[in-house]
Amino acid sequence: MCVSAGIEVNLSAVFPFVQIPELSKGSVLIRERSRVEETLQAMRRAGVSSLQVRAHSHHILFVVGSLQMKELLNTYYPIEIDSNRSAEEKLPLMVEWWTKVHELLIQQKIRKDMLTQAVKESNAMLRDGYKEFFEHLAEHQVPLLIFSAGVGDILEEVIRQNQVFHSNVHIISNYMDFDQTGVLQAFKGPLIHTFNKREGALSHAAGLRELQGRPNVLLLGDSLGDLTMADGVSKPHNILTIGFLNDQVEERKELYANSFGIILVKDETMDVPNAILRYITSSRDNK
Repeated sequence: MCVSAGIEVNLSAVFPFVQIPELSKGSVLIRERSRVEETLQAMRRAGVSSLQVRAHSHHILFVVGSLQMKELLNTYYPIEIDSNRSAEEKLPLMVEWWTKVHELLIQQKIRKDMLTQAVKESNAMLRDGYKEFFEHLAEHQVPLLIFSAGVGDILEEVIRQNQVFHSNVHIISNYMDFDQTGVLQAFKGPLIHTFNKREGALSHAAGLRELQGRPNVLLLGDSLGDLTMADGVSKPHNILTIGFLNDQVEERKELYANSFGIILVKDETMDVPNAILRYITSSRDNK
């Protein structure tokens, strides 16, 4: 599918991605199809040693699961995805949201030794196809940076319990600060929220030696704020962005089509990212 001037046209039969059939799925929207194909070919020619991956994670608030936490989500998430508000309008409200979340977590005196069990008993899930995604990147030693406005300690535990926390995985998120008795007393460092991931990208990328010499970026996000996760890449050559669009699809489709190279509409799987990784790493130079 392709979006042009607000109109969807099925061009998969005319311009098929013969080597990546997943890109012809009905859930895939691509505005500049030739440009995406050129980027993919350039990334494949450059080889896996030139690649890094940057991805978002969903909000993870299930550990507490309180009514107050759900009320905050119901209040502020609609603001986050409101296509009629600018990022400048949303920014103070996102800070307000996540500040309240952190205050609520601190009030609940969460214990460090309870996180493992809390995650185990939760319904937290990674996207279908996550195992192939993590394993493929680990096998080829491709750095994976995961940005989250949630809680890094919890996200790490989710990934660890799914047995895919490999040495190439780096998480940029809000981390808990526990006192000597193991009780949450504060959060470390500056607040990371949906619209300031650029700062996290710049500061964290600067300290990772394994990112050097990797000017090609595959970026996965579900908000326009996620597009800044590619900032800080030294002399970028090719950046391919994939946007997951699951809520308010009709209202936001045009905006996403103008912002992301590939849009996945109501597709919670990793089928397309995995297919792209297979394509990039299947060249002769990568074997």
